[in-house]
Amino acid sequence: MAVPKKKTSKGKRNQRHAVWKAKAATAILNTASSDQKNKFFDFAIASIQENADVILTENQIDIKAAKDNKKDEAFIDRLALDNKRLQEICDTLAEIKSFNDPVGRVLASWDRPNGLNISRVATPLGVIGLIFESRPNVAADAGGLCLKSGNAVILRSGKDGLRSATAIVNLLQDALKLSGLPEECIQIVPSESREAATMMLEGLNGSIDLIVPRGGKSLVAEVERSAKVPVFGHLEGICHIYVDEEADEDKALSICLNAKMRRTGICGAVETILINEKISPSFVPKLVASLFDAECEIRCCEETIGFDERAMLASEEDWSTEYLAPIVSVKSVAGIDEAIAHIEKYGTGHTESIISENKETQSIFTHSIDSAIVMINASTQFADGGEFGLGGEIGIATGKFHARGPVGVDQLTSFKYIVTGDGQTRS
Repeated sequence: MAVPKKKTSKGKRNQRHAVWKAKAATAILNTASSDQKNKFFDFAIASIQENADVILTENQIDIKAAKDNKKDEAFIDRLALDNKRLQEICDTLAEIKSFNDPVGRVLASWDRPNGLNISRVATPLGVIGLIFESRPNVAADAGGLCLKSGNAVILRSGKDGLRSATAIVNLLQDALKLSGLPEECIQIVPSESREAATMMLEGLNGSIDLIVPRGGKSLVAEVERSAKVPVFGHLEGICHIYVDEEADEDKALSICLNAKMRRTGICGAVETILINEKISPSFVPKLVASLFDAECEIRCCEETIGFDERAMLASEEDWSTEYLAPIVSVKSVAGIDEAIAHIEKYGTGHTESIISENKETQSIFTHSIDSAIVMINASTQFADGGEFGLGGEIGIATGKFHARGPVGVDQLTSFKYIVTGDGQTRS
């Protein structure tokens, strides 16, 4: 008696179908001209500008639902779109368009004694799966970056921003069709089901080449734990600023305030400020007062808590917490060695900054800190692909293989070797 075949759910069938179409689309992208890909950006920008009201209407529905679900202010900020942010999306797409096409670029070329010429040539990665939570602008950034680098992308949005992200993707697909490219180059999973995410993480039998998670610690941890394909991502953004004894205190104050309070809910927001004990008496009171004026909660170590009665005493847990909120921890350290040791113990390899006018101290810090991004006299909020001139980012990677830091167009390519001969045979 034959064993009946197990039925495949409609969701699974749709997901497989979507990925197969994405795989087929990459074959067309591999031969698409730079001009054809650039036409997509012109159509996409025009479509977003002309249909801003459509996106914003869907976004308001998402925001209302998030508020009804008691999401915090930082979450709402990440979710929210307005005309200014839509223009920023368009500006990012225009910047990506302006980049040289990375596909087919000769990275290196050399001749061998036997007459063979060997070239290392940039190639797309293939089909990229992006799993993200609440930032709908990610859909446009990822779509543009992947398209420019010759990759297809499958987007899986969290439920909170699904309507907004879908509205953006619909417009990007219209732009693809107008430019003569398959709309399957950029797709969004029309469901927030766990099943859909699981299938992506499993790689659908080799059809997905890379997974990129964008979201909180729990999401990224689950992706890194479950994925059966390579992952670009970072677990947490516990970013530090070390204010050295030779810091310009006015400069340090401005940087620290911006690094914490410009946008508290992003991964590049500073979470711990380390201050050289030699300047703590002069600098900490000014820092604390400035942060309190900006409505930031401050958790100080035992050495610094006495500078302002409004501060809370920091616990051991605070040093390893990504607040993503208007909260910051402050600690006094004996010098750069203790600052580096603290970062090594509690950091997550994302972004660290030193505020100092001493070149030697700057050099010690940048050579000793093993994070993806190390800054000198600058706010950690610059940890962003757009600010790096990469035309946005699909994510920030804190690993050490292939890509590290903001992942832009160049990081979304691999390479192959092309060997050219003239009848050579090997003895």
